[in-house]
Amino acid sequence: MRLLEDRIRKDGKIKGGDVLRVDGFLNHMIDVRFVAELGAEFHRLFADCRVNKILTIESSGIGVACLTAQFFDCPVVFAKKSKTSNMDGDSYHAQIASYTHGNVNNVVVSKEYLGEGDRVLIIDDFLARGNALEGLIRIVSMSGAELVGAGIVIEKAYQDGGEKIRARGVRVESLARIASMSEEDGIVFCD
Repeated sequence: MRLLEDRIRKDGKIKGGDVLRVDGFLNHMIDVRFVAELGAEFHRLFADCRVNKILTIESSGIGVACLTAQFFDCPVVFAKKSKTSNMDGDSYHAQIASYTHGNVNNVVVSKEYLGEGDRVLIIDDFLARGNALEGLIRIVSMSGAELVGAGIVIEKAYQDGGEKIRARGVRVESLARIASMSEEDGIVFCD
C-alpha cells in the first residue's frame, strides 16, 4: 500500500537496526484519518469473508482493529496481557513471547466473547517473528471459531514470522512488507 509506505518513509524511525518506530502515527499517537484508510484497505481485502469479530492483542493493535471494525460493522475483541479481576468466567490463554519487550505474556480472552460460529479476522500492527500472531491463532482455534485470516499493517518480511504462518495455510495480508532496513540504508520495501 503506497500510502503506508510513503508515511513510513516520512515519519518512521529506525532504532538499533531492527526496531521501526511508527508511534507518531500508528500505535502511540494515532492519526485517526490515516489509520481509517488502513482499515478501509483491510475491509477491501477481506470483504468476502463474512467477518463478524476482529481479534487483536493489547495494546498497539487496538487502534487499528477498531478503525477496521467500523467497516465490517463488527466488534473488536482484544487479548489482554493479564487476567483482570473484572473478567467473569472461563477464558482462553496463550503464552506469547514479546521480542519488543523481552518478556513472555500469558494473554487471555474471555470465552464469553469468542466461540463457535464466529468468523474471526486478526488485525495487528506488526508481524516479525510471528509470536503474537501464533498465540492469537491458538486462541481462535481453542474457541472453535473460524479464522478467516490476518491483516497486518507492517510485516518485517526479512524475518520468518510471515513465512511460517502462511506455510500453515493462514491467509496473511500485510499492507507494507519490509525487505530490509537499517539506519544506514533506510527501509527497502518488498515489490
